[in-house]
Amino acid sequence: MTFPPLREELRGIEPYGAPQLPLDRVPVQLNVNENPYPPSPAVVADVATAVAHAASSLNRYPDREFVELRAALAAYLSGDSGGVPVAPEQVWAANGSNEVMLQLLQAFGGPGRTAVSFAPTYSMYPEYARDSNTRWVAGRRESDFSLDLDAARALVEAERPSVVLLPSPNNPTGTALPPEAVTTLCAAVGDDGVVVVDEAYGEFRREGVPSALELLPAHRNLVVTRTMSKAFAGAGLRLGYLAADPAICDAIRVVRLPYHLSAVTQAAALAALRHAPGLLGRVADLRAERDLTVTWLREQGLEVADSDANFVLFGRFADRHAVWEDLVDRGVLIRETGPEGWLRVSVGTADEMTSFKEALTGAMKENP
Repeated sequence: MTFPPLREELRGIEPYGAPQLPLDRVPVQLNVNENPYPPSPAVVADVATAVAHAASSLNRYPDREFVELRAALAAYLSGDSGGVPVAPEQVWAANGSNEVMLQLLQAFGGPGRTAVSFAPTYSMYPEYARDSNTRWVAGRRESDFSLDLDAARALVEAERPSVVLLPSPNNPTGTALPPEAVTTLCAAVGDDGVVVVDEAYGEFRREGVPSALELLPAHRNLVVTRTMSKAFAGAGLRLGYLAADPAICDAIRVVRLPYHLSAVTQAAALAALRHAPGLLGRVADLRAERDLTVTWLREQGLEVADSDANFVLFGRFADRHAVWEDLVDRGVLIRETGPEGWLRVSVGTADEMTSFKEALTGAMKENP
């Protein structure tokens, strides 16, 4: 046997990750959908105080059930759910929404079970399935990246998945799902599985686009996931969470590692939630900048997907890699992802987006 004795299906696979290039080479970094505005000095000071307090008892294990954090997350979600209350026992959290998703696949996927999503979609989903030994099936989205609900329901009825993954807004396209899509697939899955609506970018949705949180009372098999990495400007915090029927949260406890959320993480997340209005204060600015970017890209004659996220997918390029490389040479890093011929740019500050537009104009002249 070849050393190390890696599982055969993992041999030759590159670890997931977007390109990371030094700031001194590429000063405008718009490739991983971060919030470009750092926390305020008041937030930094509160986090530092909270972490220092937590550090005084690091000899003890943290609260395994993170009761205070779940209550704070429930209160926040209740304010973003169209009037639908979310109780602490409906909330679960982990180290980023990636770990939340993996725990869901560990609990509800596994050998002999199937997970379904609809491509193009988040490239980590099949990896969650692989890592949990869950069969992976991907349907297709329409040319505008929406879902054909009849085809989606037919696929679910044929495959009988135990997990359906529905990002809204979708990554990498930015497309939001209408409520009827969630309702249709929850009904199709029934009690045989769970429907996970991944709202990592939910706070960026356009006015009038509802959250799937509003549908929780109607569907006990519905899970809505969120993260503090994007709108909360907490990518370095690594805190993701979900809202669901309490029975789903109880089930996840079976697979979660003991004390998986450190005392430091819990303290920092609670401090950030105390400053939610301030941290989310730039969301409106980023939405406006996103919409300006969509308009500008279309004015350049490019195809652009409608976006409810803090990024924009655009194309199509005969050689997208050449365009991407040209942008890097001009000091702008975006993401080469999505369907062939398309690129994705995260929404940055107004100055960063000006730099992006100038660089793309030059790159398109060099790569017509």
